[in-house]
Amino acid sequence: MRKLTRTAFAIATCFVAVTALVACTQTGYQAIDASQAKSMIDSNTEVVILDVRTQEEFDQGHIPDAVLLPASDISTQASELLPDKDVFILVYCRSGNRSVTAAQMLVDLGYRHVFEFGGIVDPPWPYELQGELQGELQGELHPNQ
Repeated sequence: MRKLTRTAFAIATCFVAVTALVACTQTGYQAIDASQAKSMIDSNTEVVILDVRTQEEFDQGHIPDAVLLPASDISTQASELLPDKDVFILVYCRSGNRSVTAAQMLVDLGYRHVFEFGGIVDPPWPYELQGELQGELQGELHPNQ
C-alpha cells in the first residue's frame, strides 16, 4: 500500500510539473528567426511589427510599417499604442538584446502573442528596410555588388 502511495505521489508530482511547464511556455514569448518573422509579415495575418529601439535609430532605418515603441517606454505606453492584447506582435531591435527584454515586458503586461526575432543590424535584416540603413546593410550582405 505504501509503495502504491509513493507511486501515486510521484505521478501527481510529475503531472503538476509538466502542467506548470506547459503553462509557462504558453504564457511566454516565442523566439523566431528573421525568415519566420518575414513570413508572418507577408501573410494575411494582422501583425504589429514593433521596433523597440530609440527614435534616432528608428529614423536611420526600420522595417516598413514598423511601429516605434522604445523599450524604455513599454511599461508606460504599451497599452495606449497596443490596446489589443490578442494581436500578434513581432518585436525587434538593433542586435537582439532589447527585443528580448521588451518581449518579456509585453508578456508580463498581458500580451498573448509575442514573437521576438532579434535585431536588424547585427545580424543584418536580409529583407527590405526603409531609410539609410537599407544601403548600409545590403553592402554587408552582398559585399561584391
